[in-house]
Amino acid sequence: MEGQPRVVLLKPLVTSPLIEVGEFSYYDDPDDPTAFETRNVLHHYGPEKLVIGKFCALATGVRFLMNGANHRMDGPSTFPFPMMGGSWTDHRDLLADLPVRGDTVIGNDVWIGHGTTVMPGVRIGHGAIIAAGSVVTRDVPDYAIAGGNPAHVIRHRYDEKDTARLLALAWWDWPLDHLTAHLPTIMSGTVDALEAAAPH
Repeated sequence: MEGQPRVVLLKPLVTSPLIEVGEFSYYDDPDDPTAFETRNVLHHYGPEKLVIGKFCALATGVRFLMNGANHRMDGPSTFPFPMMGGSWTDHRDLLADLPVRGDTVIGNDVWIGHGTTVMPGVRIGHGAIIAAGSVVTRDVPDYAIAGGNPAHVIRHRYDEKDTARLLALAWWDWPLDHLTAHLPTIMSGTVDALEAAAPH
């Protein structure tokens, strides 16, 4: 991004068909933000996808562990012998039934703090905030603030009624010119003001 060499918009950078990123979502890294796909999305062999919504802010060191990181846990050893080659490859079938948790889905307008790890198959809801250094092992509700290892909900940003109103308004889907005209309301207004500003 102009004037921000450590910040990149992710959508134009992603090449894998297993990663979907919405408009304006960004990653911040002082080392090499353009290497997000290889340095921050780990063990991603498919078919599960990583889906990141629009207007997400990903801080330095956010990592997504995907299903390919799983090992068998139903026997005495978790070691993946067939991957080592040689005569052990005759038993590749033992790697076929690894636990799978499905797609990892990050909603729209999600802020994920520095050094957070997101485990496979997790859904982080719209408008959620994840505290720095968290390990997200289970789903985070819409408009919740979560943190810790394992991450747990610290509090909700809005009550259930206002959360439902925000989800119905889905400002991230507004036409860009309308969104631009109402940035102060989107960034610092009330739910009532946002509702009044919604396109008709």
